[in-house]
Amino acid sequence: MSLLQDTLAAICPVDADLMARAQAKLDNKTKPLGSLGRLEEFARRFAAISGTLAPDTSRKVIYTFAGDHGIVEEGVSAFLKEVTPQMVYNFLAGGAGVNVLARHNGVEVRVVDMGVDHDFGVLPGLLGRKVAWGTRNFAKGPAMTREEATAALEAGIGLAIDAKREGIAMLGTGEMGIGNTTPSSAIIAAFSGKTVQEVTHRGTGINDAALANKVRVIEQGLALNRPDPGDPLDVLAKVGGLEIAGIAGLVLGGAANRIPVVVDGFISTAGALVAYELQPLVKEYLFAAHNSVEIGHAFMLERIGLEPILDLQLRLGEGTGAALAMGLIEAGVKVMTEMATFEQAGVSEGSSR
Repeated sequence: MSLLQDTLAAICPVDADLMARAQAKLDNKTKPLGSLGRLEEFARRFAAISGTLAPDTSRKVIYTFAGDHGIVEEGVSAFLKEVTPQMVYNFLAGGAGVNVLARHNGVEVRVVDMGVDHDFGVLPGLLGRKVAWGTRNFAKGPAMTREEATAALEAGIGLAIDAKREGIAMLGTGEMGIGNTTPSSAIIAAFSGKTVQEVTHRGTGINDAALANKVRVIEQGLALNRPDPGDPLDVLAKVGGLEIAGIAGLVLGGAANRIPVVVDGFISTAGALVAYELQPLVKEYLFAAHNSVEIGHAFMLERIGLEPILDLQLRLGEGTGAALAMGLIEAGVKVMTEMATFEQAGVSEGSSR
């Protein structure tokens, strides 16, 4: 079997008994039952995923995957593709939004070159996993071969395996790739049957004429390539992106290795959606960081069955929302592990408990 097949076969439901025991532990803390709301949900789910009632959340890593897109030739973005490598250098220098927010919450950022059309050479801190020098223009043919899509998935899986060996407690997804809202819209349209117009938004802030062109280009690509929604790898290869595939692989690898994965916004969720379509059990291992202003994002979250943690009108990507949400998830876990019980604190329990 291949690494992808082995990984899919290794994903199992989370431990429901452990989740119940985590909630019982929370219920014995010095507070009214359920009074910490979703923080308690985060804690019990984290315990069930990681397999312990005393998780160590100290090591948290966001993987920011980078890749270029041939579809940029069609004028779907407000920026030129040269911005992709420029932003990779910015990530490595610690100057991007994700770096700032990750530092704020004690999260490490790791940058992964999945398919940037640029030769970085060997750079400290850059994880070189380049499968191709960007995708092809899916308005004229498939974005990738099936073999390239599989290689990118397996690169993401490999990162999760390495993270498990390192003892990393929580993974986050992020991305950088000029034009990548276009394949993301194509992916949700292909899987959901929604019209392209229903799931396509302004991305980097394009005007009305550019948005109309973006919708037309995606419609053209879907009509030409006819991705099969019953074959998630076909959808990924025909209209996806290399960084989206890397994210999907990280999600699959995280689930197979019992590591919680915090999914960022629209593009990251496109990767999570591909993973979900390949193996629906992955949703039990996922936390949706936030609800993006990209209109297709809500359809993705609904299809997977995830409730976003934050709604801050974010649309930057990079892993910024994941960096913020990780702090809240960790807060929930610390309530479970550090808050006093009624007995420890000498506090009387309510009569209706």
